[in-house]
This record gives sequence, structure tokens and C-alpha cells, in this order.
Amino acid sequence: MTDPANTSLSKLIVHKVGNKLLEDGVQLSDELIDLKRQEELSNILNSYFLSQFKDPVYYRFHHVSSLELNEIYTITNDLFQSTRGFVKKSKDIANILYEYSNHPKIKSGELYIAYFDECVINNEMTDAIGIFKSENKDTFLKVVEEEASYQVNFDNGVNIKKLDKGCLIFNVDADEGFKVCIVDSQSASEAQYWKDEFLKLKPVADNYFQTQNFLSLTKNYVTERLDEDFEVTKADQIDYLNRSIDYFKKNEQFNEQDFAKTVFEHDSVINSFRKFKDEFQDENDLRIVPEFDISSPAVKRQSKVFKSVLKLDRNFHIYIHGDRDLIERGVDEDGRKYYKIYYSQES
Repeated sequence: MTDPANTSLSKLIVHKVGNKLLEDGVQLSDELIDLKRQEELSNILNSYFLSQFKDPVYYRFHHVSSLELNEIYTITNDLFQSTRGFVKKSKDIANILYEYSNHPKIKSGELYIAYFDECVINNEMTDAIGIFKSENKDTFLKVVEEEASYQVNFDNGVNIKKLDKGCLIFNVDADEGFKVCIVDSQSASEAQYWKDEFLKLKPVADNYFQTQNFLSLTKNYVTERLDEDFEVTKADQIDYLNRSIDYFKKNEQFNEQDFAKTVFEHDSVINSFRKFKDEFQDENDLRIVPEFDISSPAVKRQSKVFKSVLKLDRNFHIYIHGDRDLIERGVDEDGRKYYKIYYSQES
């Protein structure tokens, strides 16, 4: 992603946007922040705004009728043509955000509109526009040196290591809705106003997107559908998950037919999986292509949710990482369930 050290923050203005439902209102600035006289502040803000964008997940602006009807797209497109009206257009952005800030849990906060020069995306240098919002305040201790002692006080402010909400709009692929990256510290449904309502974004169907969605599809099939269609144990499900993630880790290119044969093996399971894939795509309005280059960052991120732990009551957790044939499930004469594990050495 963009390196803060090599990016120039050339324009910045701050507004305050409240909760419309609570009638907080909007407080608008008329002047830009003077960055030329505050080089250290500029560097701190650069890091605050950009260091949170780590995952290469790209979105683009869209609208159900026409891209030109997406208000934020239209404003940023104009700013990339000329920044002369930067202050006015930043006010327009603040007012648009206020209109969508109508959920009771949305917090009032500072809205930063920034213009960056010399951003690098996919080895291409371009400009970028940033829209950031800080909603949460932390308490900081302030130690003040006096003549013969130190005094301790406190203050409330923004933690520069935590960005609540943000988006970076890169001046590439303008006709397709630009390339956009987002940060949103909130995962609850009320937080969707930032991505879906205010910005109106949809994912770019690149290799990261395809890899992430196919792994999600596979995980959902193994954990939600497989045991409905077939008689399988939890150990069998874990084995399928391990095989799936191993395929993505060991290959550079994905081929759906090869994946299905390698992971699921049996025709009946493969057909069940393909049927589930069709349902998954329809329910999520997705199109997952049968071949693509595997994205290592997406595999790394998704592997965190591929659990290989077999939980037995509250007494045991068995981590299954390898050969499924080395663990057997059974029931003794008293009706007690058990697993038999084979191994060569212990450590």
C-alpha cells in the first residue's frame, strides 16, 4: 500500500459532522490547515491517515442507475481535474455525510478531507484524495516540568494510531469508479453507512477478491452444508478445511476443476459443492470465476478463520494439522464416544 514517508500531504481541511438523528448539525471550516509552516505536524498527519491502509482490498464507486449519480465520485472526479474549489467541495462532502449519519449509534466527529501527491499504487504514481473521520477520543496524561518538580495533568484527544473511518481514492480507472481503499473500525450493521450509503462502494473483482470469496465459499460449504448432504464427522470437516487452505498455499494459480478433485475427491461431494457455489453466488450477488491467480495476502488473511480445532466437551481440544487417517472415531461398549490418535513421537 501507499508509504506515508514517500507521500506528500498537500491540502487538508477539517470539518465537524454530527449525528443527524440527534440534530447535532455540521460545523464547517472556511480555510485549509497551513501545512507548509508545520512540517512535523504534516508528517504526523500523513502517518495517521495512511498507516492504517495495509490490506490490498480495492473497491470502486458505483450507483444502481449511473456512476455520475454517485455524489462522492462526482466531487472527487472534479477535484482530480482541478483543486481550485477544494474548500467548497470539502463542505459538500461533509454535508453529504451528515445526511447519511442518521443511525442512533453514529458518533459526532472531525471529518478530514485531504489531497495527497505522489501516491504509489501497483507501481504507478498518482494523486489521491482522502476522507477520514475520527469519532473516538482517548485520555492522555500530560507531564509538565516545573522548577523543582513534575506535575501530571490529562487531556482528551485523538489517538494517532487508531483511525476510526477512512477512505483513499486513487486517481486511476476514473471511468470505472476509481480505485478506493477503506478503513472502518466498526463491524456492526450501523457502521455500514460509511461504505454502502455514504461512499456507495463495491469490491473490485481482482485476484484478492476472487481468492477471498472462494475461500469463504469453501468454508461455508464445509461447515454449513457438507454434514447435511453426507455423514461426516467434525474431524472430516477439519480435514476438508485443511486440504482447502493447503491447496491455496501450495499453488500460484487456481483452477476450480483441479481444486475440486484435489480437495473433495468424490463426484457426489464435488456435485454438492458446485450446487452450493451457485446458491452462494446468487445469495451474495457474486460471480466467482473458475480460474485466477491466487492472492497470497488474501490466503494469509482467510487462513485465520479456517479453524483446525476439534473441541470435545470442555475437556479436550485436538488440533488437526495433517493426515486424517491418523485419527479414528468410535464408541465403546458403554456408549462413550472416543477418538483414537496414532503418532510416532511426542514433544
